[in-house]
Amino acid sequence: MLHLDTGNTGFMILCTSLVMLMTPGLAFFYGGLVGRKNVLAIMMQSFVSMGWTTVIWYFYGFSLCFSGDWHGIIGNFHDVCLRGIGLSTASPNDTIPMMVFVAYQMMFAIITPALISGAFTNRVTFKAYMVFLTGWLTLVYFPFVHMVWGGGMLQQWGVRDFAGGIVVHNIAGIAALASVLYVGRRRSRDTGPHSIPLVALGTGLLWFGWYGFNAGSEMRVDSVTATAFLNTDVAASFAAIAWLLVAWAHQKKPKFLGLLTGAVAGLATITPAAGYVSPATAVIIGVAAGVVCYYAVELKNKLQWDDALDVWGVHGVGGFLGIVLLGLFADQRFNPSGANGLLHGDASFFYKQLVAVLFSSAWAFVFTYGMLKTINLFTPVKVELASEEAGLDESLHGEHAYEEF
Repeated sequence: MLHLDTGNTGFMILCTSLVMLMTPGLAFFYGGLVGRKNVLAIMMQSFVSMGWTTVIWYFYGFSLCFSGDWHGIIGNFHDVCLRGIGLSTASPNDTIPMMVFVAYQMMFAIITPALISGAFTNRVTFKAYMVFLTGWLTLVYFPFVHMVWGGGMLQQWGVRDFAGGIVVHNIAGIAALASVLYVGRRRSRDTGPHSIPLVALGTGLLWFGWYGFNAGSEMRVDSVTATAFLNTDVAASFAAIAWLLVAWAHQKKPKFLGLLTGAVAGLATITPAAGYVSPATAVIIGVAAGVVCYYAVELKNKLQWDDALDVWGVHGVGGFLGIVLLGLFADQRFNPSGANGLLHGDASFFYKQLVAVLFSSAWAFVFTYGMLKTINLFTPVKVELASEEAGLDESLHGEHAYEEF
């Protein structure tokens, strides 16, 4: 039964708008990081998710996530095409209409697969990407939304993920790694990043939108909302500075790109813990994110994985780290409906978090790799060498971001 609270509802509509803004922000972030002849192709992969994921979400995605339960893994088709959801239908928070909850969760579904696209930039055909987008949402994203947030087995077991450490960042980052290992290295040298100002614009939009991403995940306006908001900014800021300093020590110059990447790593890492820990813990998580994610990227370079835009190092590792650190630092004094972590007396919660994120990593890797192999049986996943050399803007889309092309 809906008990409408206009304050909560207005706040959640605002947060939904902020999370929507993150996908164009991601497009600018990724667009600046690639070379000039691949800008539109990578940006389109983000923007097309805004359209196609919404179509899937309306037809069956929302229903599979939040309607019914099949063995704790996935929902059912009871709410296909939002059947039966009307003006008086309440969301899990009965002060907010279900319509708002549907829209808010849809924005998460839009950005999550778009994150993966940064790993295989310049190498994947658009047709294969569209099939991948559909399959990955259905076989990876929707099951984990249900398992963690929709009443599935991980939620029932006591796993906590405030805004998407597992559900968004870990599974997207691990899927990125599987994609890179399947697709292989770029054969044509990319000249990116071609526009660090574009990366800065994208980072600003992502950071701004992340307040809706994290604070909005409380689904109401209360003191936990305020804590999640503050923790988001604190972790991002400390991570940005930590990455800047570590990279400065190695590269002998303070790099703007490092500062920006560090901020995104901090945002990804605080996401699962934002509403469950203290601001002091957010400082620790931010510093850990800046240092650990920096060295994850260095490891990727050493192993010569061609994760073009460091999706695994920032999102995969950041999401994994955030879930584990939540298992350590969760504190019910800052969220009575949360849990206490290992350092506050509950070792079992730490082990649950660790098992859950190992499980999500394995699931995302296996399903993503298998999906790409299957797609390649029906349509080529990897672009031809001539297309890669010409740039995907021209060869796939017949458009150019800049006049000289």
